[in-house]
Amino acid sequence: MTRSPLDHQLSAKQLLELSEKLGTGFRHLSDVETIEVNPTPREVIRKDDKTILYQYLTASENTGDGEDDNTRITPTTPLLIVYALVNRPYMMDLEPSRSMLANLVREGVTTYLLDWGYPDASDEFVTLDDYLFDYLDSAVDTVMNRHSCNSVNLLGVCQGGVFSLCYTAARPKRIKNLITMVTPVDFHTDDNLLSQWMRTLDVEAMVDALGNVPGELLNFTFLSLKPFDLTAIKYLDMIDHADDVERLEMFMRMEKWINDSPDQAGAAFAEFVRAFFINNAFVNDNLEIGGHRISLADITVPLLNIIASRDHLVPPSSSRPLETLCGSSDYHVHEEDAGHIGLFVGSSSSRRVAQTISNWLVEHE
Repeated sequence: MTRSPLDHQLSAKQLLELSEKLGTGFRHLSDVETIEVNPTPREVIRKDDKTILYQYLTASENTGDGEDDNTRITPTTPLLIVYALVNRPYMMDLEPSRSMLANLVREGVTTYLLDWGYPDASDEFVTLDDYLFDYLDSAVDTVMNRHSCNSVNLLGVCQGGVFSLCYTAARPKRIKNLITMVTPVDFHTDDNLLSQWMRTLDVEAMVDALGNVPGELLNFTFLSLKPFDLTAIKYLDMIDHADDVERLEMFMRMEKWINDSPDQAGAAFAEFVRAFFINNAFVNDNLEIGGHRISLADITVPLLNIIASRDHLVPPSSSRPLETLCGSSDYHVHEEDAGHIGLFVGSSSSRRVAQTISNWLVEHE
């Protein structure tokens, strides 16, 4: 079909607008010297090999002159957050207005986070037993000793949620309340694209050849699950908002996080793939880690399961079976209309979820 001169005029006008947007965007980018993350004040409490235990500080703890709101009822038991190995935990603290950690602190939750760090060649033979019953165990000890308590509240995110389930099942007396966020339980649901891909791996051959598994390889895998949405669409969206400085800076923070993927300790990676992606150990109730027999039926503490309804990495169908598999008679679910990442970086969702967590913990003191 022959195009009219008007069509060509419109196309030229659109190209000019695109050129102007790109020019504006590049000027804004050139003005950004560094991309700052982790804005919430925090203190290093413990270092253990690569791992670091942080406590996040309230205004009064940070400046010494803040005032506590004595009218608010807040949880008294400290909360320890366990993130995944495969990404960096600052997804929960990208900027002040989009920070799950800042919102938890504002809600009065005494908040700790265990940062797994960046494994190197010396960590090739670190196992799941080491992560759970050495590093995590030591972090729980430290928090309990600092607060003179016999148990902590535990919050696990994604793979960290799997770790939290395993730890609570094996160490039930040390956990008062358990919270899981976007946590896979049934790894063999039909809509779990990541699991379908992982089950095709010869993980033993991979680890034998590579030692530690490169973070760039896993990052490529995650992006390939939704290649159009996670690559082309997001860059086109960035162009549309190239003149919005705040949005552009947020885009750069997200890019920093996406591309900041730690290598995975070879032994632990192979164990995790075999146990969960291949053997679906929670559902089949045949999990053993470091001599510890682990069954979700042994989890009897109050449990809050937080699900993102539009999650493509951990689809809701993978998280929901926790209700019937765990042994808790005090089980609650909160489902947020968000994606896997949007749950944490959405200004509204991160605030709502933090409020939900705080209120639930107060109810379970």
